[in-house]
Amino acid sequence: MSLSKPAPRQHIHTRRITCQGFQRDDGLWDIEGEITDTKTYSFDNMYRGGVNAGEHIHHMIVRITLDDSMEVMAAEAETLGSPFGICTDGAPPVSGLKGLKIGPGWRNSVSEVLGRTKGCTHIRDLVMGPL
Repeated sequence: MSLSKPAPRQHIHTRRITCQGFQRDDGLWDIEGEITDTKTYSFDNMYRGGVNAGEHIHHMIVRITLDDSMEVMAAEAETLGSPFGICTDGAPPVSGLKGLKIGPGWRNSVSEVLGRTKGCTHIRDLVMGPL
């Protein structure tokens, strides 16, 4: 089944989410996710002075290392691009995922570690969803 033909429209925003899984030589697993947002137009931004069309508004990467039982052995994130200076503060709390287990209750546990003002919404959503 296909989507119906769209009404006339103009492309404005693109969000890309990429996730990759790697088996490490030591038997652990690395799951890496990346999220980027771009606009098709340039705009002013107080923190960066402006964002050009096609330039990343958001650009975050996450790596979670798991063992075979799905326990998080390590977790890290980095904010490479953001619209506000405070956004970079959302990456370090990801290390608090260490020791959690992916399975029932995962989303609630992630919310406790990264929810509200403790982390970055984009990083939290990346960890909860695609990863």
